[in-house]
Formats: sequence, C-alpha cells, structure tokens
Amino acid sequence: MAAWTWRFEKADGTEVQPAVEPEEFTTQGDAESWIGEQWKALLEGGADQVRLFEDSTEIYGPMSLHANES
Repeated sequence: MAAWTWRFEKADGTEVQPAVEPEEFTTQGDAESWIGEQWKALLEGGADQVRLFEDSTEIYGPMSLHANES
C-alpha cells in the first residue's frame, strides 16, 4: 500500500521540521485534508511551502502555504 507524506520547506527549498507532526496517510485525499486543516500552524511554525510524495515519488510541489495576497 502506498504511503502519502508531506515534505516541509522554507521558500528556498531547504527542509524544515513541521510545527505539527504529520502522520503517514493512506490516501492522497487524507493527506490533502490534513494540510488543509494544518497549513496555518505549519506556516506559523516556519514552513513556507510543502511537497506531496507517494512513497518516494513527488506528486506535486512546491505548494506555498502563504495565502495569495491580491
């Protein structure tokens, strides 16, 4: 079974420890729901962006945690 995990990064791509420790998710939807609930705490804790992985394959990213300012 695939494991879905997040990588937490600064804006320059360096990995950082997340302010909220994630679990390993069994579906992409579960992983995306979690990030939707936790992004503010992660941003406040020092992460600027995230990447989603299925096992060792990057699915997408970097995805900014900063709200679009218009």
